[in-house]
Amino acid sequence: MESTYKIIELVGTSKVSWEDAAKNAVEMAGKSLTDLRIAEIVKLDMTVEKGTVASYRARVSLSFKYQE
Repeated sequence: MESTYKIIELVGTSKVSWEDAAKNAVEMAGKSLTDLRIAEIVKLDMTVEKGTVASYRARVSLSFKYQE
C-alpha cells in the first residue's frame, strides 16, 4: 500500500538547550497529529536579552502520514 506524507515546519523553544527545544516541538505536535515519521532540524538559533541567552529555538521539519 502506498502512503502520502505531509511536511510541516515548527519552532520549539527551551530555556535549557536546543535538544529540548526540538523535543518540545515534536512532542507538542504529537498531541494533535498521528503517525509522525521523521523530524529534521532545519535551523538552530537563540534569543538574547541583555547580552545573555534567554532561550534556545529549534526549527524542525516534521513529516506525518496524511489521512483523508
